[in-house]
This record gives sequence, structure tokens and C-alpha cells, in this order.
Amino acid sequence: MSDDVYGEERARQLVRLLRALAERIEYLEDDNALLGAGPELLELMGDARRELFRYEVRVTFDTPEVARSRRVVEQARRQTEELEFGGGDLVFEEDSEENNSWQ
Repeated sequence: MSDDVYGEERARQLVRLLRALAERIEYLEDDNALLGAGPELLELMGDARRELFRYEVRVTFDTPEVARSRRVVEQARRQTEELEFGGGDLVFEEDSEENNSWQ
């Protein structure tokens, strides 16, 4: 399973992992059983935590094209605000080495 892509199947596996953790906790009915299962629960929580982290990183990951689009939109928004609130000419920066540092 590639860590670069977080597809639908991997997301479903994460949901199953989280539900299994919840079911295990629910199954341990009394306080002593719950506290006695500490090592097992720590392992399950660690697995869930690692996978949740991977999910967050991959779901929020911007490809270079998306990152460039976000920069263009943000620049346009700032320049529009400058025109509305204090003047300034609308000038778009050309792509430069600095703007393409991801390459």
C-alpha cells in the first residue's frame, strides 16, 4: 500500500480500525477490565494514531499544481483588497524560481 495516496479503500480500512478500537473499549465493561487492557489499548491506539496521521497528511497534501493555483488565488485576493482599500496597481508576478521552489 503506497503512502503517497490515500484512496477510498484505505480510508475504509481506517474507519474499520477506529470502529474496532471503539468496540474493544466498549467490550471491556468494567473499570478493572478496561484498565487491565492498557497495553493492548495502547497498541491499538498507536495503530489508529499513525494511520490517522497518514490520512491527515495525504488528504491535505497539495500537488504542485494545486499549490500554484492557491498562490495565484491568494495573490489575486490580496491585490483586489489593495485596489479596494488603498490603491495600487493590479500586477501579477511572473513565475520565478522562488515561486517554483517545489520543482
